[in-house]
Amino acid sequence: MTCQLQALCFDAHDPPRLARFWAGVLGWETADDPQDGVALLPSDDTGFRIRFLPTQEQKTGQNQMHFDLTSTSLDDQQQTVARALGLGARHIDIGQRPEEGHVVLADPEGNEFCVIEPGNNFLADCGFIGALACDGSQEVGYFWSEALGWPLVWDQNQETAIRSPHGGPKVTWGGPPLMPKTGKYRLHFDLAPPAGGDQQAEVERLVSLGATRIDIGQGDVSWVVMADPDGHEFCVLSPR
Repeated sequence: MTCQLQALCFDAHDPPRLARFWAGVLGWETADDPQDGVALLPSDDTGFRIRFLPTQEQKTGQNQMHFDLTSTSLDDQQQTVARALGLGARHIDIGQRPEEGHVVLADPEGNEFCVIEPGNNFLADCGFIGALACDGSQEVGYFWSEALGWPLVWDQNQETAIRSPHGGPKVTWGGPPLMPKTGKYRLHFDLAPPAGGDQQAEVERLVSLGATRIDIGQGDVSWVVMADPDGHEFCVLSPR
């Protein structure tokens, strides 16, 4: 059986504060996390939690993943932006053009996200988190489709997207050119085999799909740190 996407993890200087910000933006509940962080539990069909883990590392460069939040109207878009700004977000410029309808913001630790204008057909059937938009190649989109068992819902011009059969956000990859890697990424996936599954067998399956085992100084831990074909780190937890 394939791994399940357990969590999207943010490295954070102040995990409780960042969790409060995103809980306020998304309307999700907080929960204690077993690895000394904080977790948010989804209140919709998003099939994974969000974890905030402590780090001392500084953010360098643009994140390789960001949320695209959807809007039902221009007023709804403005309300989401105002709520985020009130919680500690700020406007940022990453090269977006004035005629583009989405609003680009950064959370209190500089993690980028977008509030998409209403009428976006690609995200029309998605929830408030319409997509987790990623920097990545077509190959890595294929890898994650096989890794998670999620079908491809977009594959054109080297851009790919996958989505869980159960709904929730799309995960998209924009294709080349890829951003240069400037150190360990601040966001990563946690995967886990289902209860009764085999962690080592799952690691071997992921290696056969193109992943590699890596050492980021994790030491003797119960999870396995890996990288996808584009070098994005992720973790394989014990079955749960």
